[in-house]
Amino acid sequence: MSDLKPSSRRTAKPKAKPAVPAKKVGKALRARTPKPVDRATMVEIFRRLHAANPEPKGELDYTNPYTLLVAVALSAQSTDVGVNKATRNLFPIADTPQKMLDLGEEGLRQHIRTLNFFNTKAKNVMAAARRLVEEFGGAVPNSVEILETLPGVGRKTASVVVNIAFGDPRVAVDTHIFRVTNRLPLAITKTPLDTQVALEALIPDEFRLHAHHWLILHGRYICKARRPECWRCPVNDLCRYPDKTIP
Repeated sequence: MSDLKPSSRRTAKPKAKPAVPAKKVGKALRARTPKPVDRATMVEIFRRLHAANPEPKGELDYTNPYTLLVAVALSAQSTDVGVNKATRNLFPIADTPQKMLDLGEEGLRQHIRTLNFFNTKAKNVMAAARRLVEEFGGAVPNSVEILETLPGVGRKTASVVVNIAFGDPRVAVDTHIFRVTNRLPLAITKTPLDTQVALEALIPDEFRLHAHHWLILHGRYICKARRPECWRCPVNDLCRYPDKTIP
């Protein structure tokens, strides 16, 4: 029998690595964040997007400014395809605020029940229709500031409506545009509103009217969130995103 006894000494535990100070983490992240492109590069980016798609269009179906307003409001947390299916039979019978009120909230719900948050959306659409009838004679105002006061209408929805319906060169910002803006980067921003203010100040006048559509389509189909398709991006060589993908 062995006369060796277990050692009374405890096995030393490996020392935990000291936490990296938050300041160093922030500095490292900033070091990886490229500076926004210069004006000449921005002009070239939009020149190429224009060349690839001279007359970009949104993917929501509508027939007039009012149905556009409704469609954009319904698209929150829903896909354009889903909204188009829901409004296919709605807009032929309710294409004005008064006709929407005549349809009634329950009738509207029956048309949009396939959409997320359809109960809340139905209440907002009806309340907005009532205000449009009572305060604006059933017309959709060409004003972001006024439209933002309608139930269910935020800055993005209002900007889309005045851009498409009235040719006002506003740049509505959704998740796609926010991502593309900060990836290229056209600007470094923290919120959609910051992004809209920056883009409307930076994008050259000749490209601003269609900038919203170019950026949203680019983000939706090429510069995707999880795996951007950099290999077929028309502005790949101008983009400063450090984590480009390959096929």
